Amino acid sequence: MKEDHVDIKTPEFVSIQFQIAGLGSRSAAFIIDQLLLMTFNILSVILLFFVLDGMSKMEFIFIGNSLPIAITIIALFLVNWGYFFVFEFFSGGRTIGKKLMGIRVIQENGHSITLLSSFIRNLIRIIDSLPTAYFLGVIMIFFHSKHKRLGDLVAGTIVVHERKAKRKKKQSPLEKEIESRCLSEVDLTIDEWTLKSLGMKEWKLVNTYVNRFLQIPLTERNQLTEQISELLFPKIGLDPTGKTTVDLENILLVLYLRLSEEWEFEL
Repeated sequence: MKEDHVDIKTPEFVSIQFQIAGLGSRSAAFIIDQLLLMTFNILSVILLFFVLDGMSKMEFIFIGNSLPIAITIIALFLVNWGYFFVFEFFSGGRTIGKKLMGIRVIQENGHSITLLSSFIRNLIRIIDSLPTAYFLGVIMIFFHSKHKRLGDLVAGTIVVHERKAKRKKKQSPLEKEIESRCLSEVDLTIDEWTLKSLGMKEWKLVNTYVNRFLQIPLTERNQLTEQISELLFPKIGLDPTGKTTVDLENILLVLYLRLSEEWEFEL
């Protein structure tokens, strides 16, 4: 392993090199996230103060001030813990802080973080924060060869820098085709949960189709489009029935754009 780099072999026997995120970038991302959470916490306490101050005497007698306080405490706990858990799973391993710092959490096998791994990783965050000011987590990240904290060790995850594909100065024929059709990622409404259900097998199918898209005769392309649509569309909750061949092509091209962010690595 090179310094601050790690080579990962995926279950599909693809070798990928990642740059490991060190203590500096991870600390900066954590500080940004904590500032956002602190702002939410302060606003919640101010709102609680106004709620208690605005309660009438009758409400205070029958309800008391314990219910609003209890609700606020529970809400603060869920948001402060759930923030990391939800963002890391549904946003490709990136909280807002991580996204701004260009880092993300992935599985040790190079795949996206799973729901269970995200849950375990952030549950152990409680231990990593001991005895105070995230001391244990900082020590672990600093001394571990892969900059892992205890949560990463237990969950089998690693924090790496984003892999941004190099943009060619000249557009490829496929990029020109997608641009001429005015297609973009927002043209396909599909939730992250469904998108994550598509694995390497589906990605290879879409990737092969797109790479051959402009190279095969029109008749063969139309047949291939219909066949792949019948295979993939049910998995993402779409019905190919009644759609024109052009519509099917557009959906598959946009699906390629959505999946490429997750699966297309710069080797």
